[in-house]
Amino acid sequence: MSVKAFELVPVVTRNEQKGEHHHQQQIECLESCGKNIYIGTSDGYIINYAFEEKLLTSGYTGYESHRGKQYYMGQKKPVNLMKAASALNCLLVLFDGNIIMLRLVDLEPAVSAGKVKGATWFCLNENPDTNNPFSIQMCVASRKKQLQLFSVTEDKIMHDRDVSLSDHCVNMVMDGSQICVALSSEYVVINCESNTLQDLFPYDFETAPIIRRISKEEFLLSGPSALGMFATAGGISQRPPVHMIDNLVSLCYSHPYVLAMNSQFVTIHSIIDQQQKQTIPFTGGVVLGEYDGRIFLASRNEIYGIVPVPWETQIQALLDDKRVTEALDLATNSYKTGLSKQQFHKIFTKIQQQAGFIEFSRLHFAEAKRLFRSGQVDVREVISLYPFLMPRSVNFTRAVPPLHDLADIKQVSHGNQQQMQQCKQFLVEFLEDIQDTQQIVHCRKEVDTSLLKLYAESNSSSLNEFVQGDSEADLKECADVLQKLNKQHALALLYRSRGDFANALIIWTRLFDGELKGDDTPTLAFIAKTLSE
Repeated sequence: MSVKAFELVPVVTRNEQKGEHHHQQQIECLESCGKNIYIGTSDGYIINYAFEEKLLTSGYTGYESHRGKQYYMGQKKPVNLMKAASALNCLLVLFDGNIIMLRLVDLEPAVSAGKVKGATWFCLNENPDTNNPFSIQMCVASRKKQLQLFSVTEDKIMHDRDVSLSDHCVNMVMDGSQICVALSSEYVVINCESNTLQDLFPYDFETAPIIRRISKEEFLLSGPSALGMFATAGGISQRPPVHMIDNLVSLCYSHPYVLAMNSQFVTIHSIIDQQQKQTIPFTGGVVLGEYDGRIFLASRNEIYGIVPVPWETQIQALLDDKRVTEALDLATNSYKTGLSKQQFHKIFTKIQQQAGFIEFSRLHFAEAKRLFRSGQVDVREVISLYPFLMPRSVNFTRAVPPLHDLADIKQVSHGNQQQMQQCKQFLVEFLEDIQDTQQIVHCRKEVDTSLLKLYAESNSSSLNEFVQGDSEADLKECADVLQKLNKQHALALLYRSRGDFANALIIWTRLFDGELKGDDTPTLAFIAKTLSE
């Protein structure tokens, strides 16, 4: 089942992408750093767009972009790959088999850095193990069967060492000392410190080898039969695979979602339950990536942002569809950016409360009770579903906006008497469970009155003990109920517990003399003992 997790919004439109001579410059690759996008074109240009984020009337984040500087690589050939390093103020570019460094500020070459020749692909270490903030680690796939490791500063690219391979590298991701590599027909992980190799799994010629880092030493790999496979550097999988879209072109990861793209669609799967949550139609996609927390998607002519729908909105949509497990899983596993611990707790408790009422409506009483307790529901919200239990002297108004769409337990039970009794037994057990908790401090009168009425109605053996305890039940209302149900002895015990010995004695005397008929007439010894205490 689907949920709207992302929205597509324009960043750079077709008209904005026209070059100086009004011809359409086709997008080949993309990079973003800060609030700048860098486009590598099919005819040898690198073009900068500065963007600002804005809040749209729909409530989503939108973009407003402006074309900036551009740099011509000297030949009308495709720009293959770009990687930005903000700490070094540089943009590393793979073009015509060479890696060169451009300055981010003006897109001019850093001449002193030189170039790396004979490169087919490269990546930057996404989890560097260096303590130098002004140096980054770069891994380069060469035309030979080897990887080359470099240290990059703001004005130099320095070769460190080589790692031999058994085959040519077509893609790789570097995480610390671990390099996940796609060879021509299989995935492996290489530890560049120990020079050890860990086989992962093979892939066929129909699979486009794509690798994304998920977490420390964990990778997402495009596998056979459109499977997204998770693998650690140790060669094990800690998550079930995700069945992605056929004819995969690109993919990216934004917790807890995997976004996969082919020439017609972008699909979104959750790694929590491996289910597809959303499909976004998009024709001619060539680039899909996550950049500093933002997701950008490009065709040959335009760039769009895939902006997340606020997680609260996603969860509310799931709850509206009664998909409790998915809603709770998403709430538990999502990143709550911008929320303090207290803010998240407030939102999460409301989610649990809503989920509790959904489970209650399904007669899933054990789960409903767990959610009501963990969500610290206002007990009166539950009691108010039961006609005539709430004390008449209490003026209670349900939450706004409402936590549920239930009128009362008649709606839940659909008039079925057995289910009605199950609902009442659930409330008894729930109220008993929370008797000595902080959850009822503000509504002890409502809880005790409801319990007493339920005990009396069900002929519970707990009634007499309850009325003798430290109860705050509404005396007048409960006395009326006990009289109506002919619980005379319980009524006398209630009067006695409130210090009204006269009324208690009158009831017991009339019971003993046979003037009143009750289902529990006390002995004379009991009356004498009770009054003497």
